[in-house]
Amino acid sequence: MLKNFVLFILILCTSLAQSQITPVPKDSTAVNDSIVKKAEFLKQLGNGFLPTKYINLDLRYLLKFNQYEGLRTGLGGVTNENFSKKYRINSYVVYGFRDHTFKYSIGGGFRIAEKTNSWVNLSYTDDLQETGSSAFLTDKRFFSFFEPRLLNIDLFHRHITKAVSLEHQFAKNLLSETQFAISNINPTYNYAYTVNGNTFREFHLSTAKIAFQWSPFSDFEITKKGIIEKKEGYPKFTLQYTKSFKDIFESNFSFSKIDFRTIYQIKHKNDAITEATITGGFANGNIPLTNLYHAYPNNITKETILQRFSVAGINSFETMYFNEFFSDRFTTFQFKHYVSPFKISARFKPQLVLITRYAVGDMSHVERHENINFGILDKGYSESGFEINKLLFGFGFSFAYRYGGYHLPKIEDNIAFKFTFNVNL
Repeated sequence: MLKNFVLFILILCTSLAQSQITPVPKDSTAVNDSIVKKAEFLKQLGNGFLPTKYINLDLRYLLKFNQYEGLRTGLGGVTNENFSKKYRINSYVVYGFRDHTFKYSIGGGFRIAEKTNSWVNLSYTDDLQETGSSAFLTDKRFFSFFEPRLLNIDLFHRHITKAVSLEHQFAKNLLSETQFAISNINPTYNYAYTVNGNTFREFHLSTAKIAFQWSPFSDFEITKKGIIEKKEGYPKFTLQYTKSFKDIFESNFSFSKIDFRTIYQIKHKNDAITEATITGGFANGNIPLTNLYHAYPNNITKETILQRFSVAGINSFETMYFNEFFSDRFTTFQFKHYVSPFKISARFKPQLVLITRYAVGDMSHVERHENINFGILDKGYSESGFEINKLLFGFGFSFAYRYGGYHLPKIEDNIAFKFTFNVNL
């Protein structure tokens, strides 16, 4: 009941945000100024910020829900250029009503080169992270008023991380970020990692990361605010290398990881879009489950289709159950074809999306991971389905079917039927 209430509030916030469009004045100069201000406001809102004079409030922390914290609410923000063009401060604090615990982060940065948009950042974070999740340092900030997968995640680890990073733009189409971090990791579930006769229930890691994002076919413009991507071009490539150093700042393990992603998109003349995404990861060394890979599952482990009814994610496997598979090396392929919208009326334009996803992976030394059961993806995981989006107020529905090497005996256990919610600010 609480989860549904939170979902309703989040969707209501989205609808209200869309409605913040006021009539423009008749004077042409005023009209242009109004349009520019409105566009900037919507751009900030679409990036997850509510701008004020000196601080842009961070909307990610207002209201969330997951299976471990229950309702999670808080406040965050980052200083803007009116505060300083050379320095910035960012922070947030949140509270979980189910685990009765505060989480927070505080950080800041200073710019060392304007032309290359180079920043040195420092941060201290005490928060939760989903076990098996991974992200690229150079990813654009992705924001949605609610995150579909987050509602049903229950496997988290708590981490206290101190980090220093360097953002640098080698060229218009080549971004980089380097980070060194010291983390203390404590799983919130009963888990132990045994290696060389030693059993660990908490993990101390000292890691260095370097990431590159290359967009060779995008169009960029140099402005007073830095280099801005005016037009997205494809394919795009992202590569990240992570190295953990044993015995440096009391780190427990030595391991390395390589992560790769490429996105290719074709826009057709009839407003149809074809998109393919390939993601891969390879981890080598002594590495606990917290820092390994899942394939972004989004299916609840419940008995009936209706009990599993929830919100479809954007790039998640809708028929794969949470915590069903983990890997130390994996590859996923996702194909989407957005059929030309059905132009029923000026405002009613539903769209059919055809989807196929495939994942394959493996893991060495499964026996090292104790008190938790999971499978590996060595047989290859397949699902296909469709979405019909924007039927009513951004709502739609999706259907997916699981087949191939991990097809389940009961037909209904292979089916995921969910609703979708798509809004463009």
